[in-house]
Amino acid sequence: MPTVETSTPPGTHTPIGPYSHIAKVGPWITLSGTAGFDPATGALVGPDIQSQTRRILESFKVMLASVDSDLAHVVHVHVFLKNMADFAAMNDAYAEVMGDVRPARTVIGVAALPKPDVLLTMNLTAVTRSV
Repeated sequence: MPTVETSTPPGTHTPIGPYSHIAKVGPWITLSGTAGFDPATGALVGPDIQSQTRRILESFKVMLASVDSDLAHVVHVHVFLKNMADFAAMNDAYAEVMGDVRPARTVIGVAALPKPDVLLTMNLTAVTRSV
């Protein structure tokens, strides 16, 4: 039976609940819902969708590297937006960080998120580089 390995690597913010940022089974990786918090201070990186989007994706890079993966090995991203009016600006920041990487993606509008001033969260599924 496969073992589920969980972790929260250094260089990422502390989870706000009883969970780990990463769950890995064999080559499959799932990253928990992540908001745009600065890992050094624990504070939200900025009041705008673009800075929060960039921070989330930079956090994903750190998390993925800790389990032998990277953005090029992302299979699917879920984006949870508090305001669909932020869709275009989120897309701009997303494309800036993701470059030519274009995994499957779902964007969902939500009424609220767990922390004040958080404009979006994202989670993803990826595979290791060795697949």
